[in-house]
Amino acid sequence: MNVLGPSRLSLLFAVVVALAAAPLSAANLYKWVDEKGVTHYTDKMPPDAVDKANVEMNKDGIAVKRTEPAPTPEQRRAKALEEERLKATARERETVDRRDRALMQSYTTEDEIDLARNRALGTIDTQVASAQAYSQQLAKRRDELQAKRKSFGSKPVPAAIDTELESIADELSKQAALIAERKRDSAVITARYDQDKQRWRELRTINEARDAAAAAEAAKAPGNRITGTANSAAPPPAARTTPSSASAASGGQRAR
Repeated sequence: MNVLGPSRLSLLFAVVVALAAAPLSAANLYKWVDEKGVTHYTDKMPPDAVDKANVEMNKDGIAVKRTEPAPTPEQRRAKALEEERLKATARERETVDRRDRALMQSYTTEDEIDLARNRALGTIDTQVASAQAYSQQLAKRRDELQAKRKSFGSKPVPAAIDTELESIADELSKQAALIAERKRDSAVITARYDQDKQRWRELRTINEARDAAAAAEAAKAPGNRITGTANSAAPPPAARTTPSSASAASGGQRAR
């Protein structure tokens, strides 16, 4: 029986190690850290560590993919809240943009805004004036009934007088509430139109600045540049003397 020498045993061991390591060297490695802070290198992620952050490396040790850790329940809730906040902000921005477009499409001058405001206030003023006139009539009738009631002295007062007085008092209260409400409406409308006018001015300034910038950029375009040579009038061509005209001139001199 042949006994392998030390050199042959070393060579055989190296071959075995190379063969055993060959499948691992061809596959990528995963670098990840456990709860204790220990760094691991494995050919695949353990089932209990799949939610952890890891770095996938090729056989040369170069990172080819990075995986972030799975979010915690708190992080998921925070993300959901942030997404909802962004959506609400986008909806609000859309509402403002839609209102701005409607404002610029509805009015071309500030005078038109004032006209619309005065028209709206005029309707309210008419209602207030009507309620005040009616209240004056009611107050006049109330004074008449009170004077009539007083004229009875110690005699029994007809129930109809007291009933009508109660009705008038109730109606005066309603008219007073109506007038107060319409005056509040008038204040709200005035404030709204004032805001519209201010916003209209801001949007007009923005649009004018944008149009001016666009015109300046258009003027810088190569096709729109106007040079002095292109616009200068070409000099008239120099007068040339033809042989026939020269001969005619010579004949004329000889004739003289």
